[in-house]
Amino acid sequence: MAEENDASGHRKRLKERFLKSSLQGLHDYEAIELLLTYAIPRRDVKPIAKRLLREFKGLKGVLEAAPERLGEVSGLGESSALLLALVREAARAYLSDRHTSSKGVVSSPKDAVRVLMESLEGTEKEGLFALYLNSKNEVLGVESMGGAPEPVSPRAVIRKAFSHNARSMILVNAKKGRASASARERELATGIEAAASSIDILVHDYIIAGEESLLSARELGWLRGKN
Repeated sequence: MAEENDASGHRKRLKERFLKSSLQGLHDYEAIELLLTYAIPRRDVKPIAKRLLREFKGLKGVLEAAPERLGEVSGLGESSALLLALVREAARAYLSDRHTSSKGVVSSPKDAVRVLMESLEGTEKEGLFALYLNSKNEVLGVESMGGAPEPVSPRAVIRKAFSHNARSMILVNAKKGRASASARERELATGIEAAASSIDILVHDYIIAGEESLLSARELGWLRGKN
């Protein structure tokens, strides 16, 4: 009973230190230890926490380890392994949402060009770029797709959409000088839309952005899909 009371008091002190100073108030093994208390309620988990840090070479290694590898560590059960994996995935989702939200929602051609220019700050601002969006039209990523003199492949555009798990996209062809539409660009825009629609990815627009003006394939009637 005394041992259980000591463990309970130790856990309480860990929680109080975390509430006061966040992770800065804890050693790495204590952060793992505190996590494990929620999956292993009545045991001293400090030895397991230290064992995990040795096995996976630090806190980062522990949180990046697969649940099945964590389960191989002596004293760590399935619930504990799943808890550590859940913390990693929850943190990953939070950081992804935070990054996405900082770019905002794209609701117009001007929004798309603004996001692109902000993403390209300090780099080359000419060529064809794809903005990949989630179901809320928030930007998941911006990719350079090349352009003249090399032809752009609709397949490459779609491949990048898969890598971002995008639900839709906007293409922006950034040019120096005046924005002008060509038959070649119309063919490219409609080709990408056809390829994307076959796998239920929406092409919101293909924008030709000059230095002082822009043209929208949606407004020009090139694209058939619905916003």
